[in-house]
Amino acid sequence: MSYLQALLLSIVEGVTEFLPVSSTGHLVLAAKVLGISQTGFVKSFEISIQAGAVLAVIFLYLRTLRNLKIWSRVIIAFIPTGILGFALYKIVKEIFLGNTWVTLGGLVVGGLILIITELRHQDREDKLNGIENISLGRSFLIGLFQSFSMIPGVSRSGATIVGGLILGLEKKTAVEFSFLLAAPTIMAAAAFDILKSNLKFSSQEAVVLGIGIIGSFVTAFITMKFFIRFVKKHNLAVFGLYRIALVPIFYLLFLR
Repeated sequence: MSYLQALLLSIVEGVTEFLPVSSTGHLVLAAKVLGISQTGFVKSFEISIQAGAVLAVIFLYLRTLRNLKIWSRVIIAFIPTGILGFALYKIVKEIFLGNTWVTLGGLVVGGLILIITELRHQDREDKLNGIENISLGRSFLIGLFQSFSMIPGVSRSGATIVGGLILGLEKKTAVEFSFLLAAPTIMAAAAFDILKSNLKFSSQEAVVLGIGIIGSFVTAFITMKFFIRFVKKHNLAVFGLYRIALVPIFYLLFLR
């Protein structure tokens, strides 16, 4: 992987990590467009550069993360994905990750669910506002929703936002909880993958990883600030429509 390819993938990661469009799915499709083979290192790269996005969350929400009540909600929500991710690591990395057809299917199904959930959520009047007001039980259930994001194309942020909306959270609260839940989830996935790789990276691969992490940090920070402003005034269904429209376009251009 060249340095330019690493930079382009990091931008894709940073822009899509916190939008409900599937960062992993976009990385898989972007790698195919750029002609990057799904080698073991490339898969590790796609997982590890998400650490840059986590640093962006910490930087943006440093004051919020000092609240132990909020941390308790985040940790409880992380438990389901932590357990399932550890148990299914080999299956996810060797079978799901890098599979174009699984990714495309996840984009379509996730897009439909996002549209339906958004439309139904608009009619609710008893929306829960504020992360500190989310019960521990609701937090755990949102974590279960997040577990579906181990399937490429589903979207970690999309799954947690959908879970939050279904469980009655106000849209901005669901989005910000999704941001914060990214911190332990992504860091655990990246650390576990690096340990599994036994840190067997060449000096050139280490530089590529560094470029990826820095690039995803910058673009993720900008994207989060945009997304928070967006959800205050706009409908999330547009992201569902985008996901669905992306599939036939990609198929016609690159798979036919």
